[in-house]
Amino acid sequence: MKSPIKVFKFGGASIKDAAGMRHVAEIIRSRRPKRLLVVVSALGKTTNALEDVIHAYFQQTGQAQNLYTALRQKHEAILHELVGDNPEATDALHDIFEEGNWVLEDAPQDSYDFIYDQLIGIGELASSCILAAYLNKAGVPTQWLDARNMLRTDDMYKEATVLWDETIEASKKEILPILDEEKVVLTQGFIGSTADNATTSLGREGSDYSAAIFSYCLDAESMTIWKDVPGVLTGDPRVFENVTQLFRLSYKEAIEMTYYGARVIHPKTIKPLQNKSIPLHVKSFINPDAQGTIIAPDVDDQYPPIVVLEKDQALLNISTKDFSFVAEHHLARLFDLFAKHRVWVNLMKNTAISFIVCMPYDDMRVPALVQELEADFNCVLDTGLELLTVRHAQRDMIDELRKGKLVMLEDSFENTVQMALKDAPMLRRKPDA
Repeated sequence: MKSPIKVFKFGGASIKDAAGMRHVAEIIRSRRPKRLLVVVSALGKTTNALEDVIHAYFQQTGQAQNLYTALRQKHEAILHELVGDNPEATDALHDIFEEGNWVLEDAPQDSYDFIYDQLIGIGELASSCILAAYLNKAGVPTQWLDARNMLRTDDMYKEATVLWDETIEASKKEILPILDEEKVVLTQGFIGSTADNATTSLGREGSDYSAAIFSYCLDAESMTIWKDVPGVLTGDPRVFENVTQLFRLSYKEAIEMTYYGARVIHPKTIKPLQNKSIPLHVKSFINPDAQGTIIAPDVDDQYPPIVVLEKDQALLNISTKDFSFVAEHHLARLFDLFAKHRVWVNLMKNTAISFIVCMPYDDMRVPALVQELEADFNCVLDTGLELLTVRHAQRDMIDELRKGKLVMLEDSFENTVQMALKDAPMLRRKPDA
């Protein structure tokens, strides 16, 4: 009987430099089962740096190549520090960055989203190339695979949809023979490819989702995400005090948390795992022996308050130009436009003559949406908001969290409260009034 397959996923914070690479390699070496697939993100901050390259290239500022060269040199330096003079690894990394140069050599001819996806995956390809070279040097037999040869998607660039049948077939064909040799398979998160072999991406922070996709395709025994936090917490410790760790979560609670914006796991990660009852472990790469959090079926649904804060939100008030009611045909038109411009609605409310939504602010998609809406509606856009979501809410906690804020929009359902908040001075009565 073959040994079970396990999937490890490491994010950018864990492999941000040569020291991080060494530490991750030791985690893999010391905890490696006979059949292990490892999925990695780009080095810490690399995706942001590549977005700067893409913006400079698309806007033709003249800085794209310089920014790209600096990023390339950083990766080359880390590779050399880890493996020294290794022609095979050096050539492999060279080829990855040359793929980006092919795009940058010519003026942009395609859409921003298409160009974005052809360049953004360089980060994952490069980081995985470096880690694979170091693992082999460290005595851990490792085979690097290009995720684009396995993870097949449609051509919805920046937020591609997985083509499951093709992905299952390709994953089993490419990965299983190598795992059967008891080599570690190392591949990339976040990226896939179309039938025409154009690179696609699964959305920001999509590497978790990639690992879940491969876990599903390979019928993995478990999946582990290695983070810089001890596990899933009741709030972001960078924002809130007195957060506590949740040692066990149900799939349902995890899906709800990620839907409302909890960043510890990508929102689409849970569903493929739930479909095959694959447990998800969230553990700390800083303290690998700590308990972490397990997300699985049949877990007690009694939880403390869980707080999620999303910044960079916008509030859009849409109203009819003739003061007529917002009817069904208006709503159908509105939702068609939101879908067309791929703008996610976090919170919404309608009145007799208006429809109000809270959404993440994207400086390309939202203005384009508003411009098209204004042909038929009056629009007022307010930016710089936060969206606060409290699961298993307690009234005194909510009152404390909203202090010093204006509540622009609020909604509650069962045990979840959401508020769109804005910093503003509160009205106070003058002492002599």
